Amino acid sequence: MIEYIRGELADVTPTLAVVEAAGVGYALNISLNTFTAIQEKKEVKLFVHEAIVTGGRDDSFTLYGFATRQERELYRLLISVSGVGANTARMILSSYSPSELCSAIANGDERSLKSVKGIGLRTAQRIIVDLKDKIATSDLSQQVPQAPGVQHDAVNRQVKDEAVSALAMLGFSPAPSAKVVTEILKQQPDLHVEQVVKLALKQIK
Repeated sequence: MIEYIRGELADVTPTLAVVEAAGVGYALNISLNTFTAIQEKKEVKLFVHEAIVTGGRDDSFTLYGFATRQERELYRLLISVSGVGANTARMILSSYSPSELCSAIANGDERSLKSVKGIGLRTAQRIIVDLKDKIATSDLSQQVPQAPGVQHDAVNRQVKDEAVSALAMLGFSPAPSAKVVTEILKQQPDLHVEQVVKLALKQIK
């Protein structure tokens, strides 16, 4: 079982990081919070969650990477909830910082959880019911650090392309994604890519 991977950050996008360790390049699916934490670094340490699927036509082995042990714990709690899969959990962690998510669950904020694509009222309620006590007893909300400040990127075309690409990897069609991203950048041209994606996740229907 892989606990973490430490090495050179060979490549990174808002949804995927490639970390080279001992001559091997590991591709890890990441959230926007982890992207924000590592994007400017040369050497990184990512805590790993391994997802192994067997018994179907094609077996799969997927790695998920997290900048903090606490974010990984939140991810594992989310996927333990019935109806919340790996991609949905990552989308939730891309829409809210770990501390914001803990606060929403602790306060029973169904509306915030429902704003995430793919989360309906019943799933939002299930997340709150299943995880509220677990987060409280683990004191997780006090352990999770806020994401570092985001630097502005003046190249709006690059921001748009990266944001649309990230949304596509999260399962959204490029055309409607591009429309939403363009409108966001028209109103707030100085946003960085992860900020654009977070806003888009709450607007795409």
